[in-house]
Amino acid sequence: MAKPKSSFRCSSCQHTVAKWVGRCPDCGAWGSVDEVPILAAIPFRAGVGGQQRAAMLPSTPATPIHQVDAKSTQAKSTGVSEFDRVLGGGLVAGSVVLLAGEPGVGKSTLLLEVVHNWARRSTEDRSLYVTAEESAGQVRMRADRTGAVHERVYLAAESDLSMILGHVEQVQPTLLVIDSVQTMTAADVEGVVGGVTQVRAITTALTSLAKATGIAVLLVGHVTKDGAIAGPRSLEHLVDVVLNFEGDRHSTLRMVRGVKNRFGTADEVGCFELREDGIVCVTDPSGLFLHHRTESVPGTAVTVTMDGKRPLLGEVQALVVESTMATPRRAVSGLDSNRVAMLLAVLESRCGVKFAKHEVYTATVGGMRMTEPSADLALAVALASALCERPLREGYIVIGEVGLAGEVRRVSGIGRRLAEASRLGFTHALVPPDPGPLPAGIKAIPIANLLDALAISGLQNK
Repeated sequence: MAKPKSSFRCSSCQHTVAKWVGRCPDCGAWGSVDEVPILAAIPFRAGVGGQQRAAMLPSTPATPIHQVDAKSTQAKSTGVSEFDRVLGGGLVAGSVVLLAGEPGVGKSTLLLEVVHNWARRSTEDRSLYVTAEESAGQVRMRADRTGAVHERVYLAAESDLSMILGHVEQVQPTLLVIDSVQTMTAADVEGVVGGVTQVRAITTALTSLAKATGIAVLLVGHVTKDGAIAGPRSLEHLVDVVLNFEGDRHSTLRMVRGVKNRFGTADEVGCFELREDGIVCVTDPSGLFLHHRTESVPGTAVTVTMDGKRPLLGEVQALVVESTMATPRRAVSGLDSNRVAMLLAVLESRCGVKFAKHEVYTATVGGMRMTEPSADLALAVALASALCERPLREGYIVIGEVGLAGEVRRVSGIGRRLAEASRLGFTHALVPPDPGPLPAGIKAIPIANLLDALAISGLQNK
């Protein structure tokens, strides 16, 4: 029998080449070129109206959409409120969720909490936790430390796909966790462990299992040094939900950020705090960032950023000291260094605030990372406050984007931002012009440009 013809296609950009190469000539990705068969032409048959494709009788007829059972896609709570928030209410039966994050960020700790709460919901629910990166004893030790031991939580240290499917048949779980998908192997599939072919085949098999049995599947994924999910790009297309688990090693704050969600919005963020005894939900992350703040000091300003749909209050700090070096130092932590350099230039050019002979240090508090342009005005006010050594007035919050001409531009969600600031006791807000409807309890002061903001705040340079 003649071997079917095949070509080679990149899984990242779908570029096709005649023979296998290690690196895609179009997008430059390594190890992404796979062999794919060339499908034969679809046969046609003559019929009314000319040529028609050969038809087959479907095994399951199409159903009117109003007759489809909507209850089959209702989300069930995992018992972890912040995780449910990102998922869109909970886990849907038969769904496949991919949770990716850096090593040591706390993925396994979070999922142990999820399987524990899932198993204790009812006597009908069982959880199966499959680990290939750790031994069963290591996982049990972590479960003892975090209080995640339960009689309906089953544990298997396996890496072979066939063995995992056997465990599923024996345990009959309603929730399956695979830690991690890049370490699983399929004996009947060619390729190295963690390679493109293996990862795709394993994910496809687990997705088919979830859809056929109604088991909710949670996959742990690795990330590259650039923060992207390791493996083929098609991995994200195969699953229903893609979540990124983020966090700074030097901070206890962790965030689960939605990237893709077929059952809800993809811009939700869940906040957690990683402790020695496990991971706990943080329902008020703004208070976590500002718990240390007792009074205003020179070089500080508070702003509100939008992380997905959630408003978060954060503090930016600046320190300006005279320098004897020919090129004063500029240090940035938690902020975009390019925007810091731009704001320094705008302050010098448009407001006459000189930093040429000073070292400038800027940072956020609590490990928070601010990349949203709405923090521009707060950072500029903090820099001016540090240089003139005068604090911003007590109870003031600062929101707005700053342009190269020194103008203050509008940002989205001003109402929600100010409502969060008012809840935490702030009474005045420097905001862009025309902020729209505002909540009660806080006075908004529209600012047209950066010079006006410094004048109203009393932060002109000495």
